[in-house]
Amino acid sequence: MEVSNKIITIAGKLGSGKSSAAKQVAKMLNLQHFSSGDFLRQVATERGMNIKELMIAAETDPQIDYDIDAVLQSKSNEENLIIDSRLAFHWIPKSFKVYLEIDPDIAAERMLIDLDTNESRQQSEHAKNLSEMKQNMIERHESDIKRYQNLYQLNHTDHAHFDLVINTGDPKNNLDEVVKQIINGYLEHIKNT
Repeated sequence: MEVSNKIITIAGKLGSGKSSAAKQVAKMLNLQHFSSGDFLRQVATERGMNIKELMIAAETDPQIDYDIDAVLQSKSNEENLIIDSRLAFHWIPKSFKVYLEIDPDIAAERMLIDLDTNESRQQSEHAKNLSEMKQNMIERHESDIKRYQNLYQLNHTDHAHFDLVINTGDPKNNLDEVVKQIINGYLEHIKNT
């Protein structure tokens, strides 16, 4: 499989560490980083919504997803780029595609901690406790599955779409280890293409 323009795409479940891993890989490989999550939070804030409200609105207004996906599609012409996004792998099929898997309970804990320390997330995501965070995550995940199936007939969580799958909930897979696996997988992939 040919790797296009040295692009890495990282997808995965909410709270799996997509952005953290992408930022570290970008730094180590001197790549530009684009975060779909940051972009979504910006869109939500501009519309006076939180992320959950934006995803619910997108269920009845497909233009929201089309506009977001157009930004991702435009990235396929760039070089030396890493994108953390649920659908970038689909729009940039020649990228090196990574999927980060995680147990929902572990993800909810991580996201609640991140919410306390990340001001941009505080403006667009709300949860008072672990139970509410997990419920919000489940609702967002179900909304994503429904929308992407309806719009693109795509199951974005199917591991078969990806070159590398890492369970970031596994205690041995801390951020440094995940970054190492992504870089090694990417370099091996380039060498074999």
